[in-house]
Amino acid sequence: MKATTHNGKWISIDGPARVLGIDPGTRMAGYAVVDFDRRGDSCVVDAGVLRLSETKSISWRLRQLFEDVEGLISEHKPSHVALEAVFSHAQFVTSAITLAHARGVVLLAAEIRGVPIAELPPAEVKRAVTGNGRATKLQIQRAVTSQCGLATAPEPPDVADAIAIALCGGRRLRGIA
Repeated sequence: MKATTHNGKWISIDGPARVLGIDPGTRMAGYAVVDFDRRGDSCVVDAGVLRLSETKSISWRLRQLFEDVEGLISEHKPSHVALEAVFSHAQFVTSAITLAHARGVVLLAAEIRGVPIAELPPAEVKRAVTGNGRATKLQIQRAVTSQCGLATAPEPPDVADAIAIALCGGRRLRGIA
């Protein structure tokens, strides 16, 4: 069953779902594809990083990110895409602007494909997988490893973040998060 959005919010579903979680960046972007069955149990189907050329211009890297995300959507056919909402400290404004460019590309790729999108506050993602909205990268890696029954912690941490984003998105769909 495919959910639709209402005022930017996902409508809860009770059927299976496939969530593509993206931890966007302009040098590296983590991604994870997580399936949820009718009971809400989850299974990581695929996870990794999209490595973007550090020697190319920002516009070139954004195009590469767009094409890579489109490729993931084509390959895995997610029912939903989840990514973190913009969050910034005053001292990191430039980083937030650059991250916003990457987020925009991911949003565009999902929108063009007609895939419902959820933008999740970082604290909500952390709380959903660790119980602590201020969890560290290491705590997220450990929580994701345990909850998904992974043999080793996802590396680099961007992969664990993407899995956490997908898990949070799927739990939100189920009305759990």
